[in-house]
Amino acid sequence: MSQQPCFSFTARFRVRRGLLGALLALGCALSIAPVLALDARYQDADGDLVADAPTDPGDWIDPDTLVFAYTPVEDPAVYADVWSEFLAHMEETTGKKVQFFPVQSNAAQIEAMRAGRLHISGFNTGSNPLAVNCAGFVPFAMMASADDSFGYEMEIITHPDSGLEKVEDIKGGKLAFTAPTSNSGYKAPSAILKSDFDLVAERDFEPLFSGKHDNSIMGVANGDYPAASVANSVLRRMIARDVIKPEQIVSLYKSQTFPTTGYGYVYNLKPELADKIKHAFFTFDWEGSRLQEEFKQSGEAKFIPISYSKHWDVIRKIDAANGVSYSCN
Repeated sequence: MSQQPCFSFTARFRVRRGLLGALLALGCALSIAPVLALDARYQDADGDLVADAPTDPGDWIDPDTLVFAYTPVEDPAVYADVWSEFLAHMEETTGKKVQFFPVQSNAAQIEAMRAGRLHISGFNTGSNPLAVNCAGFVPFAMMASADDSFGYEMEIITHPDSGLEKVEDIKGGKLAFTAPTSNSGYKAPSAILKSDFDLVAERDFEPLFSGKHDNSIMGVANGDYPAASVANSVLRRMIARDVIKPEQIVSLYKSQTFPTTGYGYVYNLKPELADKIKHAFFTFDWEGSRLQEEFKQSGEAKFIPISYSKHWDVIRKIDAANGVSYSCN
């Protein structure tokens, strides 16, 4: 599959010191219109910010094989096995064959859904608005702990021999991001570094792009990068699998909690099929499963329903604070 994105984007950083905190504070009265508008091919008659199913049944799709992808944060081969029992449950629930598709980048994942080659997916936090607006993604679920709590934090990490003791020490050096569509790997740290520390990429430090969170974490642990911004849920899972040792990492900063990967389907699935997909997520038995074994490391134990307009409000505000705008090609 092509690795070229189906979109273009520009990002400008115009956040004054302290503005981000005001934007993200709970109960904040400041209202910011979504910076990402639905592409012209989609309709949103009910105002929930996601694409409606087509009104003409002739525009619905009902594929014999459903294609599922998990956000490309780590080695796809690991996750083909992790998701295997869940996908078998989905096959039983939907009556369809379900195929795991190991995407290599956020851009390829979004392009696949926009082109009709991907039907069900987990998009990472930062990619959700782009997938919703450019690919017709309809998120409805998120992983949570047994007590319904959810989320992860962005951490700026370094290694013990880097000479970095605080965030300000990054000035004049290098910082690894993951990809421009990543919340914790790019957008949130860019806004926070600007607003809270007056540090701007290119002006104050050299930005590097690793492509994925595991690349950034391994790069820091091995001393290839002096520092990186990552999702600490990925960091915890890598430590739990003994991919890295806790003593190889030092945390310089930890953010507020963000929503984690959002799971959903493409907007034009036959509605009865979409309902069966939802049912599969909320009836899967985690106990003793490979999914439980993998995600318990970051505290997840089940799927919970979500509202894109509500749960991704903070992410859209980060995009607005960053001056991010997208156009879908």
